[in-house]
Amino acid sequence: MMNWFDCGVNLTNGKLLRDVEGVLQRAEQAQVNKLLVIGTNLSESAAAIALCERFPEQLVATVGVHPHDAAEAPADVINQLTQLASHPSVVAIGECGLDFNRNYSPKPVQLEVFEKQLQVAAELKLPVYLHERDAHDQQCELLERYQQDIPRMVAHCFTGGKKELARYLELGCYIGITGWLCDERRGQELQNAVVDIPADRLLLETDAPFLLPRNIRPRPSYNEPCYLPKIGEFLAQLRQQEVSEIAALTWQNSLTFFRK
Repeated sequence: MMNWFDCGVNLTNGKLLRDVEGVLQRAEQAQVNKLLVIGTNLSESAAAIALCERFPEQLVATVGVHPHDAAEAPADVINQLTQLASHPSVVAIGECGLDFNRNYSPKPVQLEVFEKQLQVAAELKLPVYLHERDAHDQQCELLERYQQDIPRMVAHCFTGGKKELARYLELGCYIGITGWLCDERRGQELQNAVVDIPADRLLLETDAPFLLPRNIRPRPSYNEPCYLPKIGEFLAQLRQQEVSEIAALTWQNSLTFFRK
């Protein structure tokens, strides 16, 4: 009997939310018995908490403001996040960070809102759930300022190579691996890097409904938590480990990271 922990599900996304009970049932059938619901702005964070209240045995949540949504963050974002984070289902601050690839929010605004969330995490002694794209150096510089005051950090949906991985590991980060790993077109750099992730820093996540693993046949129309074991199987091959070992260590790492 294997247990899997999906450390990143966008369960408030309409594709999953319209059949949330079915999504959770299919996850349980695939032995994905615990899921983290990602909060990406204040309203989605509140919605994530509401789902946790409906399914307290299966779900925990983050609360935060994604860099895409940083421009919409209110002036009192620190107070609102602090209030949301008081809910017992909330186990981390995020998804937060920097995205200089799309720049849906101006860079200075992203930096300001990200730092505010690091301040909340430091004050509440909660982990941070990190997003980063094309902003690795700037993100790591900010994290260095707060790493002594933040208990744990995870690089959510890590897609980089050995160089980026080494920097995150120096900061003490856990590393979240998604179905990007299974992509023969763009996952090669990550495939080369995952062998360097220490066993006690490895987490698995689907980022559903996005990043459907390309090793699933026939291909579904979108990703679900029930496909997490497919990522685990691919990772086990790359790391030359048993699938049961990957399930056990990522389950324990998840419980350790998201403890209150």
